Amino acid sequence: MKPAVIPIGLSALMVAGLIARSSTQSPKSEAAAQATAPVVVELFTSEGCSSCPPADALLAKMEATQPFKGVQVIAIEEHVDYWNQQGWVDPYSSIEWTARQQVYTDAFRQQGPFTPQMVVNGRSQFVGSRADEAVKAVQASGEIPALPITLAATVGNANEPHFTVTVGKLPQPSAGDSPEVWLAITESGLSSQVSRGENAGRNLSHASVLRSLRRVGNADARADGNAFQGDASAKLKSNWKRENLTAVLFVQEKKSRRILGAASLKLAG
Repeated sequence: MKPAVIPIGLSALMVAGLIARSSTQSPKSEAAAQATAPVVVELFTSEGCSSCPPADALLAKMEATQPFKGVQVIAIEEHVDYWNQQGWVDPYSSIEWTARQQVYTDAFRQQGPFTPQMVVNGRSQFVGSRADEAVKAVQASGEIPALPITLAATVGNANEPHFTVTVGKLPQPSAGDSPEVWLAITESGLSSQVSRGENAGRNLSHASVLRSLRRVGNADARADGNAFQGDASAKLKSNWKRENLTAVLFVQEKKSRRILGAASLKLAG
């Protein structure tokens, strides 16, 4: 697969300004402001792509500063593998994340995948370095009533944490669609000293990087009460730093790709 690049970026000052202004836009009611709506922001990226570092920095800033009132940004960096033939093998890349991006490509009816691509709550996509579009998309998703989800840790071993999951009553699903329950593990604090390829000589830092993703089950859109209730687990690799790991549970429609709700939980050290 030939990498597609859209070389658009914003300076750090422009990014900071756009995010800072976002906190004063779209005022909500006092009750709405007290609630926090989780918004999943996915970034398809690669350390081999010279246009990707500004998008990585944008997502990392949103994750670290949480600048949107009433919104919790859940950042997930997904490193694709189709840049690995361009001189640098991204150590965080996976064919699984490339396949996930292809599903979005089909759902959004695009000609093909590209990097950097940001997807907000599975509802909108754009060039990942465009801070103005990111601000609008996160704010728009934050206005949508959040699906109640509970994610709690239970007894498990150090290499395979276990969780209890409860998903509340679902909103009206898309016609003919099926909501799926997914459990992701992300790791923060990752970086690379790149020695080859388009980013040769650069030290690249990242927002939370996707380490694993598995489907837990299906949510029942017809249920009068909870749409899903059960257990979930994830297997951890020895080179992942547990103190930097976060479990993310989200419900996503299989066809439309809309993310209906999410919850996150940092793993104990």
